[in-house]
Amino acid sequence: MLIAHLREELDRLAAEGLQRRRRVVQTPCGPEQRLSGQQQPLLSFCSNDYLGLAQHPALIQALAEGAARWGVGAGASHLVSGHMQVHEDVETAFARWQQAHIPEAQALLFGSGFMANMALMTALGGSDATIFADKLNHASLIDGGLLAQAEMRRYPHGQLEQLERLLQRCTTPIRLIVTDAVFSMDGDVADLPGLLRLAEAYDAWLVIDDAHGLGVLGTQGHGSLEHFGLHSERLIWMGTLGKAMGVAGAVVVAHATIIDWLVQRARPYIYTTGMPPALAHVLLASMALVESEEGAARRAHLQAMIGRLREGLWALLFGHAHWSLPESSTAIQPLIVGSNEEALHLSAALERQGLWVPAIRPPTVPAGTARLRFTLSAAHTGEQLDRLLATLARMEGVA
Repeated sequence: MLIAHLREELDRLAAEGLQRRRRVVQTPCGPEQRLSGQQQPLLSFCSNDYLGLAQHPALIQALAEGAARWGVGAGASHLVSGHMQVHEDVETAFARWQQAHIPEAQALLFGSGFMANMALMTALGGSDATIFADKLNHASLIDGGLLAQAEMRRYPHGQLEQLERLLQRCTTPIRLIVTDAVFSMDGDVADLPGLLRLAEAYDAWLVIDDAHGLGVLGTQGHGSLEHFGLHSERLIWMGTLGKAMGVAGAVVVAHATIIDWLVQRARPYIYTTGMPPALAHVLLASMALVESEEGAARRAHLQAMIGRLREGLWALLFGHAHWSLPESSTAIQPLIVGSNEEALHLSAALERQGLWVPAIRPPTVPAGTARLRFTLSAAHTGEQLDRLLATLARMEGVA
């Protein structure tokens, strides 16, 4: 009976164009990837490896060195015996990256960004708190807020006036304003200076998920705080380490008192085995790369690719009045086509032409806004981008 019920629900998802499926990749992360059962690689525009570091020779070498020096597993949680010197070195380095923006900055490593956000929401969002969350925040922030004991109020995307009205009516002593820095499905950047002004005016913390900004935004790639030049002890910053950094895990940087509180109360930190120390060793090499001249050159190339893609996508819109290209200056470029069926059709048609561009559908995005989500990497070449645009232009029904 229970299996039959789930089977019916799965059939319903399939009928609505909402069923998900995994693709088995036979090659490393990069612009060209070969899927299981295919002879030829696909030109991929679906990875979050924004700086193209996932295959960087220096990081591959660092992983081998880290495994030789530290072994593979940490063996225990960070609070038992799993916190090694290399973990401490990475946390110190990230605290140094953000010390110009967060007074008395300290850092804490997590196994993933999802875990980090769950930890922040549940440890800080007690019964004496209210969480104010942008409606387009990442699922980890939404789920963390729902698990917290705090009341959660969600404001319309980017509408700071409505957020302020909610703050004015708030009576709890603890307030958390929670936002993505770069929104993962639309690619737009939050008005962090405006949000910080509200946090200061209404005695709130500002929690920033910088998953898609770390490594890419800022002169040195330190992320959204550097990009906007923010400075406040109210800032609580989270960056994921498996996207532009090319490795895995996540880090939270905040005032030392906040970090101490997380160590005492964040269950996803307390009850999880520590990050593999070899990965921590790689992160030190990744941080050096991001800050280097090579890192700056990769960010510059990525920005050039973003401009080139947007120019080409705008040219396609003239033949499709119902398509739209939201404003985005980041490596995330969504082409909103509307229906689930059309998004799936376009994605499948591109795959037949050797291009891998995912169709993003509800519940990841609102109903009626299904899209192709192009993500760019510094590893992409101009020729590869031209191939994508030329293929789109040749597809049936595309002007």
